Amino acid sequence: MDSTFRALGDPRRREVLRLLGEGDLSAGELAERVGVAPSTMSGHLRVLREANLVVAERHGTTIVYSLNVSVCEEIVGAVMELFGVGKEGTRKVRDAYGLAD
Repeated sequence: MDSTFRALGDPRRREVLRLLGEGDLSAGELAERVGVAPSTMSGHLRVLREANLVVAERHGTTIVYSLNVSVCEEIVGAVMELFGVGKEGTRKVRDAYGLAD
């Protein structure tokens, strides 16, 4: 879970996840859309791969990245459980973090 929170801690990596949620992209396409150098994107993708949030697949000479949807769903579930979303008696926590019922 630590690697997941580290990966999600950077706004550029969250943007990468958002973009991959729309469809698979190469590292170059991601770097261009996020507005970072390819070498910087490489580091971000490494962190996301280590957290198992993205999957890399080679297509000829290009590596295409996709969102690891099942892991993202597990993370959302774990965070919801952490804050007691959907459980009785957790209104105070939900209200403090602006979480909906």
